Amino acid sequence: MPVAEGIMEWDGYATWYRVTGDINSALAPLVVLHGGPGCTHDYVDSIADIAQSGRAVIHYDQIGNGKSTHLPEVGAGFWTVDLFLRELDQLLGFLKISDSYHVLGQSWGGMLAAEHAVRRPAGLKSLIIANSPASMQLWLAAANGLRAELPADVQKTLTSHEEAGTTDSAEYEAATRVFYDRHVCRVPWPDYVARTFAAIEDDPTVYHTMNGDRPSSTSSARSRGGPLWTDSTRFRCPPS
Repeated sequence: MPVAEGIMEWDGYATWYRVTGDINSALAPLVVLHGGPGCTHDYVDSIADIAQSGRAVIHYDQIGNGKSTHLPEVGAGFWTVDLFLRELDQLLGFLKISDSYHVLGQSWGGMLAAEHAVRRPAGLKSLIIANSPASMQLWLAAANGLRAELPADVQKTLTSHEEAGTTDSAEYEAATRVFYDRHVCRVPWPDYVARTFAAIEDDPTVYHTMNGDRPSSTSSARSRGGPLWTDSTRFRCPPS
């Protein structure tokens, strides 16, 4: 099975991508949008197995992450939903698939995919949203409910470090790992999951900026520019 990696240059930035399978197949390719914001493609790498069906699968690292351009020096206002939408549009055009493609978005990637879809691009054939909230308010309420079920000492550690602004401490990281092991990945972390978390640790710019001052899925401070709702009435399904 062919596998091709490359770099797309756009607006002075570079986005890494990989195509698994034949992008010129009769089956429209699947574009995978990873989560975060601030993660990498690694943890959703296994989706490439779909290419065995004859449908090409495209992964990429969103700007600021993984093998794409890193911009730790830019201000918080740089990181917007529109930025990531532009990057996706650029990639579709660069790969010459904008007239026929499918999208799968996981977590934040699903939110990004929904925002892409409500703009009704003509070539979008289907949309798969996996593990993504339609409302950050509802997501926060659910996440805080799960946090409240953690052992008391873990909750105390999380709260004390968040209040002190020391969320980069080893103790805080250990406490967040308790949450992650319960609610993010319940099996021993596969290498591809560990690679994503290592990448966040290496450069947390996007993750910390777009997820708020308390950069953890256990935190009630996550913010992507305010509550996000996706209006499903704005979707347009292609004719069958």
